[in-house]
Amino acid sequence: MSADVTQLLSDWRGGDAGARDRLIEVLYPELRRLAGNLFRAERANHTLQPTALVNEAWLRLAGSRQLAAEHRPQLFALAARVMREILVDHARSRGRLKRDGGERVTLSGLESADAAPAQPDLLDLDAALARLEGIDPGKARIVELRYFGGLAIDEIAAAVDASPATVKRHWEAARMWLFHALSEPVSANAP
Repeated sequence: MSADVTQLLSDWRGGDAGARDRLIEVLYPELRRLAGNLFRAERANHTLQPTALVNEAWLRLAGSRQLAAEHRPQLFALAARVMREILVDHARSRGRLKRDGGERVTLSGLESADAAPAQPDLLDLDAALARLEGIDPGKARIVELRYFGGLAIDEIAAAVDASPATVKRHWEAARMWLFHALSEPVSANAP
């Protein structure tokens, strides 16, 4: 399937409008699965649904003049960034409408062995990722690709042009950094 995506992306960049439609047919089930995973631990009455997230992400991706992706991992890296932006924008708008409007997310794998699973507010996660990006942009990118993009270690390695061992090491370090950053009191998280 990766070869199909690569060819479709190439065809789309080459001006084949039908390639875009074929690309969404190929990618939609994967994007929908990814969005479903992001919402699995959310409350049942969440005001944004996985299908709406995928549709909005695809509209933003397809609407860009020059899609800067040459293969599947790069495309999912872009999708991860767009989904993160949509979720954060949604959480911010909910916060403006409702005093306790923060959206809660589950970061499976961020918890330590002796702690309960972390459920940070999405805005806290975004702020922590922004802080991590200031310290180590590469590690922040790996977290974004892994959490928001749903990419496997090998896929992330292809997207960031690094070895799987390096990506795994950076993922572990970033995961622990985020766990500690999100465990700090809110006043300590302020920039």
